[in-house]
Amino acid sequence: MEVLRPKPLDTHPGGEIVPWARSQIEIARSILDNPGGGLLFATQTIGQVRAALAERDDARWTKVIEALGRAEEDAVHREFATARKLLDEAATGLG
Repeated sequence: MEVLRPKPLDTHPGGEIVPWARSQIEIARSILDNPGGGLLFATQTIGQVRAALAERDDARWTKVIEALGRAEEDAVHREFATARKLLDEAATGLG
């Protein structure tokens, strides 16, 4: 394998971040309590969405970012029902 340069980051320009974030939240929500790595993948996904929204426009997405942070924390503590509710709240907050 020949490596020439790093792969460009997909930053989801403009309004593309909203459908991407919704899709990622839905994936995380659906696998949150799956055995075999679902929790790990879900919390990683939640964190990536949270970071992407904060990087894009922290002020605009404050409530969504907070809901995602609490969802991630609740998921780690295996409070799956609460985490799902917060993920729903975050998805609704995306508009």
